[in-house]
Amino acid sequence: MPTSQPTQPSHNQLDTKAQAWSALFSEPMSDLVKRYTSSVYFDKRLWQADIAGSLAHAEMLAAQGIIGQDDHAAIQRGMAQISQEIASGQFEWKLDLEDVHLNIEARLTQLVGDAGKRLHTGRSRNDQVATDVRLWLRGEIDLIGGLLSDLQKALVEVAEKNVDVILPGFTHLQVAQPVSFAHHLLAYVEMFARDADRMQDVRRRTNVLPLGSAALAGTTYPLDRERVAKTLGMDGVCQNSLDAVSDRDFAIEFTAAASLCMVHVSRLSEELIIWMSQNFGFIKIADRFTTGSSIMPQKKNPDVPELARGKTGRVVGHLMGLITLMKGQPLAYNKDNQEDKEPLFDTVDTLKDTLRIFAEMVGGQVNPATGAKEGGITVNPQAMEDAAKKGYATATDLADYLVKKGLPFRDAHETVAHAVRAAQSHACDLSELPLAVLQGFHASIEKDVYECLSLRGSLGARNTLGGTAPAQVRAQIARHQARLAV
Repeated sequence: MPTSQPTQPSHNQLDTKAQAWSALFSEPMSDLVKRYTSSVYFDKRLWQADIAGSLAHAEMLAAQGIIGQDDHAAIQRGMAQISQEIASGQFEWKLDLEDVHLNIEARLTQLVGDAGKRLHTGRSRNDQVATDVRLWLRGEIDLIGGLLSDLQKALVEVAEKNVDVILPGFTHLQVAQPVSFAHHLLAYVEMFARDADRMQDVRRRTNVLPLGSAALAGTTYPLDRERVAKTLGMDGVCQNSLDAVSDRDFAIEFTAAASLCMVHVSRLSEELIIWMSQNFGFIKIADRFTTGSSIMPQKKNPDVPELARGKTGRVVGHLMGLITLMKGQPLAYNKDNQEDKEPLFDTVDTLKDTLRIFAEMVGGQVNPATGAKEGGITVNPQAMEDAAKKGYATATDLADYLVKKGLPFRDAHETVAHAVRAAQSHACDLSELPLAVLQGFHASIEKDVYECLSLRGSLGARNTLGGTAPAQVRAQIARHQARLAV
């Protein structure tokens, strides 16, 4: 076991780019190249993951007898001070040191001398950065899981209050059949639940340790990689050193999952925008989520849903960028991979901000002064029900009624089409046609037909698992409340 003691900082610390690499270089890097290749101003957000990974690596090095216990203690002491400096904003980030890793290593060496130089034993920046990004992304996925849960809870809360509110269900944006407004909202709960599942699946593949793979081929030091993985709470270690340092599948998978989640947000946004318009008037969105017009004083614009719809393209663009980034790279690590961070970081930030604001916009927020919940979506049930009456939404119910009287469905379908034409010519709903007129289309029609032609009768008749009948919707709400521990 080495018996080296921590030394005082020497004059040739890791202070310049040329020194950071080695004595091989005969001239310093140009300022233009420094700016072009530096990542410190965006990857410094990885500092907590970098320090956590370094501390786990140092602990293992000491346990394996690769560095001395005094060096280990010095590294711990130095990292504690660096953490305090970064958290308080006192840490000086240097462009010359290119990235978060070299900045922290340089400061550590400045603080504890040769012990700081020994920290990099058995690792490379290639496996170090791969580890840092995985650790950081794991934490962000956990935060996103909580935000997805919050949004689902907000949707379930609004749904619970609107089970009996009738909304015209659309296909091709034409009135199709009546549905419970709550049932419609629960469709988005299902989407966001799948998004949460996908995030957990991505987390499982993200939470694997590359550290110890070194530059590309492993290392000659007797590392205990499983020990480091356990210390960091990771599920295992990457099994191939070449793949470990060059793999960015986890980042692509996350961005793909985030893109799909944003697509779901965008679809909800589109509906909120339509429902809020004067032509529909189905809902109102709290004023704090809307803006006015600089020229038209009557306007109230749904800026938050519109911007979320636009930001979806931004996130999907990042997915395309990451896929393109990786498509032409040979093994193992290449400098191209520095370009993975900004799209990944922005995807995380955009998704978190969007989910957070949508949970509040849908469900409202608690006023700390009164303790009451304010804002969110305000529903106009009458406008929804009136709209459902405009498109002969119960026509399928009349066809089903005739099938139960013995007609083949296709014959019933044709019969109802004639009835709809008659209603159109009289400018009335099917339920408003006199019984004699309806019997003219088929003699089996009786007075009980009006129950199935009513909006509520149509809603209640769809009492199958997954259907829009209020009883089924309440059962689904209870299921989601239990799942989300509401």
